[in-house]
Amino acid sequence: MQLLFIADPIESFKPYKDSTLAMMVAAQAAGHEIFYAWSESLASFDENVTALAVKISVDKSSANWFTKYEERRTSLCDFDAVLMRQDPPFSAEYLANTLLLSQAERLGAKVFNDPSALRDHSEKVAILEFPELIAPTTITRELSIIRAFHQKHQDIIIKPLDGMGGMGVFRVGKDGLNLGSIVETLGNNGARSLMVQKYIPEITQGDNRILLIDGEPIPYLLARIPQEGDIRGNLAAGGKGVARPLTENELCIAKKIGTQLANRGLFLVGIDMIGSYLTEINVTSPTCFVEIFDQTGFDVASTFIGALEKRIMES
Repeated sequence: MQLLFIADPIESFKPYKDSTLAMMVAAQAAGHEIFYAWSESLASFDENVTALAVKISVDKSSANWFTKYEERRTSLCDFDAVLMRQDPPFSAEYLANTLLLSQAERLGAKVFNDPSALRDHSEKVAILEFPELIAPTTITRELSIIRAFHQKHQDIIIKPLDGMGGMGVFRVGKDGLNLGSIVETLGNNGARSLMVQKYIPEITQGDNRILLIDGEPIPYLLARIPQEGDIRGNLAAGGKGVARPLTENELCIAKKIGTQLANRGLFLVGIDMIGSYLTEINVTSPTCFVEIFDQTGFDVASTFIGALEKRIMES
């Protein structure tokens, strides 16, 4: 099979931890041809949707870990599968790319994750669909609503809807110190909506990433544990990743969510849980493949490619 990975510049990949690269390595090991295209090269061209695609080979053990071969503008319909792996934030350009990918689907391309599902699932707002699983949460631009929420819950977390990697996450305790200033700064004086949640003390035990592949959770999660003095478990913010098996409760929640999301075309999902609470549903380019494999031996990338092969053959 020929698989096209649409991603950020390949030169920016971190070979020791990049999940997209892990997918490429697994696909190559399974005998597939792998192609790469920078997300910015997507274009509607000659009544088709194309990308500037380059065939590559990969070798994580080498300092020069990828080799490029022929590069040409190619219809997305020419590939057996197109994997959308562009990193967030979900900007206007990301939105434009999903619209182009939807057109490619109408022409016959097979895109994972489904671009319309990507548009419909804000990684933070999507949790509102599962109110029984989340901590008290509000999404608003209004400082008065956030003040009322803080008065009720005393200890809260405030973060932007379009943040990633722990960027712009603040905790406001019982004293409410700097609440107004934080909201004004993060919300650009009311121009941007913010997510506000009751603080979950179990964050000290980890912000737990659970990966779902075609609706099925893999048996291990990655607990991203904050550094001392920080509230953010994100690896990009310095959190420590510790893999462990899913508990029965985590498995139950993951299966419940996974089935619904897979039915909507979300083939790969990373749900985040703190304690027993669902906190985010990541659908753009979920990661943690390498960390889980390195600590448990469970080959997430090969499992992903195997499930992708099955889905392509069935379609």
